[in-house]
Amino acid sequence: MNLLIPVLLTLIAGVGVAVQAPTNAALARTSGSTILAALISFAVGTLVLAAVWLAVDRTAPTAARGVPAWAWLGGLYGATFVTAAAYAAPRLGVASMLMIAIASQLAMAVAIDHFGLFGVRAEPISAARVLGLMLVIGGVILVRR
Repeated sequence: MNLLIPVLLTLIAGVGVAVQAPTNAALARTSGSTILAALISFAVGTLVLAAVWLAVDRTAPTAARGVPAWAWLGGLYGATFVTAAAYAAPRLGVASMLMIAIASQLAMAVAIDHFGLFGVRAEPISAARVLGLMLVIGGVILVRR
């Protein structure tokens, strides 16, 4: 399987996440509201996605009817992250905020994989995964010092 495209897209997305936090923090600072900044961020993202969907995909919206109830919560997680990042980045620094977020993401990812939650293939926890997670948490501590 060719992994080049998914890896490149993930790298680009990672750059976007790093730039998103200070961008939204500036928007929050200028507008005076973290929540308004997150709302604007999501509105712009929604418009971009709508344009791309109309240009490229056009899957019928009715296809989403069979989606499990929990799958509708993805936007909630994204909104929580964007709002928290806009608030935390100027207070913690972008690197610290992202390291803390990444550590929590990886800890949750290990649990999701271990239990096969949300329909993903189960990947049992291993000593290597625990060590990797501990190294990331160590990285958080080092970045915060």
